[in-house]
Amino acid sequence: MSAECNHNCDSCAEKCSEQKTSFLENLNEWSSVKKVIAVVSGKGGVGKSLVTSLLAVSSQRNGYNTAVLDADITGPSIPKAFGIHEKIKGNKLGMIPAKSKTGINVMSVNLLLQNETDPVVWRGPIIAGTVKQFWTDVIWEDIDNMFIDMPPGTGDVPLTVFQSIPVDGIVIVTSPQELVSMIVEKAVNMAKMMKIPVLGIVENMSYFECPSCKEKHYIYGESNIEKAAEKFGIKNIAKIPINQKLAAACDKGTIELFEGDWLDGLSAKILGE
Repeated sequence: MSAECNHNCDSCAEKCSEQKTSFLENLNEWSSVKKVIAVVSGKGGVGKSLVTSLLAVSSQRNGYNTAVLDADITGPSIPKAFGIHEKIKGNKLGMIPAKSKTGINVMSVNLLLQNETDPVVWRGPIIAGTVKQFWTDVIWEDIDNMFIDMPPGTGDVPLTVFQSIPVDGIVIVTSPQELVSMIVEKAVNMAKMMKIPVLGIVENMSYFECPSCKEKHYIYGESNIEKAAEKFGIKNIAKIPINQKLAAACDKGTIELFEGDWLDGLSAKILGE
């Protein structure tokens, strides 16, 4: 190690025993992505794809060129939420992402399969390699904000994303049940291991609001989200209710038409507004 070493291995031309190894993958040369946000959870079925979609729509509505990278290879649902069915095309420069009705760039394995209902029966290394290719081989043109819809847990794909893609922050999604603290802690600890800041936490299916009397009913029990957020030092909290119109919008591919201010505070934090 040189006596003048500043310990910044990224800008160092010398080779030494203490130099760190970076696993970051380079973007396609025709691509530009300014900010990357990963949406994660310790378990499945809590609404990561919904939150990813809502944050992407909010970003696009605020005038940012937005993209969604669907890293949930075996359970892709982003195309359905946006009503995208056409297949991905490409040229000698790379793959061209699909466009939603409002112009959001979308890449998902479902847009590569012959049939949308074909199962993806691949082993872990192939799935992880596919996620890398969605970063390196797709032409992400002038993207301000990219949101990555992650698979549940802390396995191969989340590790691949955090090591291969320069993620600027994560959003944790959970549900209002007693085991929420353990699930959140797993996600928080992985973020700490990868040195990625937690930007906020979203509690999906938090409550049901009666359309007549407007009273809130906590169907899954009283929320524990504030306690979990305080324990892990997470300042931005958002709650999404059980909402029939929102569920229908996902099923019909019209998520871009949603109305609701549940994520406005978190979205402003992510967008830096």
